[in-house]
Amino acid sequence: MLPLPQPADLRSLVLRIDFTDETAWTKLQVAVGADHATFVSDPRYADITIQDLVDADAAAIDDHKLTYLFVADATTMADDEHCILAVDLYDEPGRTFRLPPRWYADVSANLCIANLDFRDFANACDETGTYRGLGEE
Repeated sequence: MLPLPQPADLRSLVLRIDFTDETAWTKLQVAVGADHATFVSDPRYADITIQDLVDADAAAIDDHKLTYLFVADATTMADDEHCILAVDLYDEPGRTFRLPPRWYADVSANLCIANLDFRDFANACDETGTYRGLGEE
């Protein structure tokens, strides 16, 4: 089993699993911002499933466990908004929601410092399963 990469410092991990569109990947990185994420683009993770991510985290030693991560999958690359897939690896492993890059810094920062839980964001999603703020829009 391939171990999950580790984010740098307190930055959240954005793991690329779709390698069909280099331009979309570059646009996503620019939209999120290099200061806000650890971007991993390693073809060994191509097409890894959510269950594979959950299993890899469960198999990791405690110091390498993640509580969540963000995934750039085929939907992210094809979507005009490049909505990222957020994946819970702690409370409800495998639970997901999508978020446009404009919300990445807010969600990432709050998850990082445990100000809000994954479920707080997931429960605030619209009918498409996309997070668009906590009632600000």
